[in-house]
Amino acid sequence: MDPHHRRILLLGAAGGIGSAIRDGLRGRYGLMRLADIAPLAPAGPGEETVHADLLDIPSLVTAMAGIDCVVHMAGVPVEPETNAWEQVLPANIVGVHNLFEAARLAGVGRVLFASSHHAAGFHRRDAPTAQTLVPRPDSYYGVSKVFGEAMGRMYADKFGLQVLSLRIGAYRDRPSDPRQLAVWISPRDMVELVRCGIEASDFGYAVAYGVSANTRSFWDNSQVAFLGYAPKDNAEAWADAILADGPEDPAAAPFQGGWYCARDFVGQPERVD
Repeated sequence: MDPHHRRILLLGAAGGIGSAIRDGLRGRYGLMRLADIAPLAPAGPGEETVHADLLDIPSLVTAMAGIDCVVHMAGVPVEPETNAWEQVLPANIVGVHNLFEAARLAGVGRVLFASSHHAAGFHRRDAPTAQTLVPRPDSYYGVSKVFGEAMGRMYADKFGLQVLSLRIGAYRDRPSDPRQLAVWISPRDMVELVRCGIEASDFGYAVAYGVSANTRSFWDNSQVAFLGYAPKDNAEAWADAILADGPEDPAAAPFQGGWYCARDFVGQPERVD
């Protein structure tokens, strides 16, 4: 399909990643419909703003009317410091079920789901990517992303929805600690990954790591080469300054999820069944 004929719904359009996607893909598609519970800037050419609440399936179905692809960037974006489960449960569990069910009811063809590398954060950093595709969450937030990936898999298998789970790394303007030299993704590369997911040829279900072209990366996306994602940025440009600040917390250093793993970590030996 010609990109200019595609109709996209961006959930979480007021957030950091959502705002970058809105700016980076402005004017590329026939329609970019924007939704968030937070205030949004007025719609520009080719844009619409709508109300949609992840806890309200009818509002989601209405927002998805006539949409080809939903880009889901809504919900709780990090592990909360307190009452984590109580905060994650509504948007990241109930809301994610509602997202996929609304997509089915509205006849949407494809969903890009904002997962996270924290869905597999307790994998060791030397584990091959093929192994880390098996979930190993490091937090309640990570558990919620495993749930979303599983829900997407089920809707792909049972209802024929095309679902791409994006295991997003450390999204920010620049990396800020040693682990991020491996897992950082720049705004430019994040927008490009989403573009590739929207425009890829038909597929069933897939998982892609959201990561820039980092020299130290412990992930590769060869299993989703069909996306055509070719990141441009590399965290190595900041390596000298970051490493000069000293070593990483030894409790966090073995794991892909970093401090999410170190928090409350009791140091039990790893069991291999």
